Amino acid sequence: MTQETFKDTVFILKNEMYRFAKRFVMSSDEAEDVVQDLMIKFWQKKEELAQFGNLKSYALKAVRNECLNRLKHHDVRQGFADLQLHRSELYSMEVNNLKEHIIGFINQLPEKQKMVIHLKDVEEYEVSEISEMLEMEENAVRVNLMRARQKVKEQISQLMNYEQRQISR
Repeated sequence: MTQETFKDTVFILKNEMYRFAKRFVMSSDEAEDVVQDLMIKFWQKKEELAQFGNLKSYALKAVRNECLNRLKHHDVRQGFADLQLHRSELYSMEVNNLKEHIIGFINQLPEKQKMVIHLKDVEEYEVSEISEMLEMEENAVRVNLMRARQKVKEQISQLMNYEQRQISR
């Protein structure tokens, strides 16, 4: 694979890989590091990449695996403390920041649900493509998507009820 071919087939996926990585690691710098490290690995294995039919799916699987490996190395206690702080801050925000609330709710979902809802509702992939990327059955993808949406819907309802109670006081 030439440098030009690599640029046209692999390097064009960097923005999508970055957005997907950012959903996992929640840090722009860390997401950039993930993508940069993977691009180096892909370049080193550029001749082997031709054997993969769906390069985008392969790249996103690699992002997922790299992010999960990095998350395993972070301090669990620090992550829990940050999550608790984030949750308490969600309730003190204004109602007009609903988008930020929804993102926070999605980030609190279990990993599979978070990945599925991101790929379906943000990246707009089909269920069959998500199934291939995450190595899950299509029915499992649908179930995780339904559960994720239901949890987010419930949390939005709770937030709206909380805000209504605050307004009516």
